[in-house]
Amino acid sequence: MNEEFVNLTPENLAEEHLCCIIRSKKPHPGVEAKREWLAERLPEGHVFRKLRVKGCAFIEYAPLEKAWVPITGENYLYLYCLWVDGPLKGHGYATSLLEYCLADARAQGRSGVCMLGAEKQKAWLSNQAFAKKFGFETVDTTENGYELLACSFDGTAPSFTPEAKRMEIDRKELTIYYDRQCPFIFQRIEAIRDYCAENQIPASLLEVTSLAQAKALPCVFNNWAVFWQGKFVTVNLSDVSFVEKLMKK
Repeated sequence: MNEEFVNLTPENLAEEHLCCIIRSKKPHPGVEAKREWLAERLPEGHVFRKLRVKGCAFIEYAPLEKAWVPITGENYLYLYCLWVDGPLKGHGYATSLLEYCLADARAQGRSGVCMLGAEKQKAWLSNQAFAKKFGFETVDTTENGYELLACSFDGTAPSFTPEAKRMEIDRKELTIYYDRQCPFIFQRIEAIRDYCAENQIPASLLEVTSLAQAKALPCVFNNWAVFWQGKFVTVNLSDVSFVEKLMKK
């Protein structure tokens, strides 16, 4: 097994697989949407570093001021995703990737690295128990159990925006905010759109298309956020079965 790590660049972005969805031999719309999103982000200092094998082992982070999340802070990096899956687990790759991110932050003269977490681990968020082994601590919270974790090098701390802590909107119908960062989003949002149309369920599926939109969101957000009856529900990437259960509540 070739255990070389590689960072995606504008030059290799078209050729390197993106780790998340690697089972499809045909072009995948979610993967292509992700490539387009990355092509716009890489010049901003966004980093996607992965093991150069056909498997899932990668880390993705960006300067907080350019990160599509309603979090503010001076001079931080924001960790979107750290994911090692399947047979690649247990080889120390997650440690190598997180150590690379922390070293990169120090080399850039950053104040630290932060990430989204929760009192109870969410399926689509990076493992916060693992991150805490490297010095990440809770520095801000929301009333419904979400946490902002940070590994601070200088004692400063980022925070959720006041809007992010609202967790309420005026819309009462099913409302989902999403962007193109995760390759799985395309198929999930299309399936939910079709289900709602077939069952005459009012729904607002709102794509976040700019940094300004993301920074102003009325909830915590990593790339997906669900509201129902005006209340925030989850950041977990939901499917049709989740929506079916939600409609029955």
